[in-house]
Amino acid sequence: MVKWRPANSITVKALALIWQDDALLLSEVYDDTGRVKGMRPLGGTIEFGEPWRDALQREFLEELGAWITLLDNHFVMENIYEHHGVTGHEVVFLCHAHFADNSYYRRDSIQFEEHDGAPCRAVWMSLEELSAKQLDLYPTGLHEKLSKVSHGRTPGRIQN
Repeated sequence: MVKWRPANSITVKALALIWQDDALLLSEVYDDTGRVKGMRPLGGTIEFGEPWRDALQREFLEELGAWITLLDNHFVMENIYEHHGVTGHEVVFLCHAHFADNSYYRRDSIQFEEHDGAPCRAVWMSLEELSAKQLDLYPTGLHEKLSKVSHGRTPGRIQN
C-alpha cells in the first residue's frame, strides 16, 4: 500500500455533492493501516489553467466514465489539515450536482480507480450514518456546513 502524504503546497480541488434522498455519494479515505478513517465527496485536483467546473467534469469522466450536471449553487472551503503528522493545505470548490445517467443512483456502491491506479469505493451515506459510524467528512467543516442546511431540503439535492 502506498502511503499518501499531503503536498508541501496549496492544492486546489473540485468536489461534487451528489445526493440520493438524504444520502451523499462519498468515497472512502484510508489511513496508513488501510482502515477507513473518513469519507469525502468525489472529485479531484484542478490542473493549471483548468476552470474548476471543467476539472469536476473531467474527474467524473476519467474515474467513473460518468457525465454529471453541475448545478448553480456552489461554495468554497479552505482546509488546513494534518495527515499522519504532515500538514496539508487545500482550497476546495464544492458544487451540487447530479448524474446524467440515473443508473448510478441504483448502485449501492461504485468501484473506481484513482489516477495512480489505487482502487476506490464510493457509497451513499447520510450525515447521520457518518456520525453513527464515527467517520469524519472531508474537507474538515463540511459536515457542519451541510448539517446547517439539512433542516430543510439541501439546495441541489436530487430526490429519487
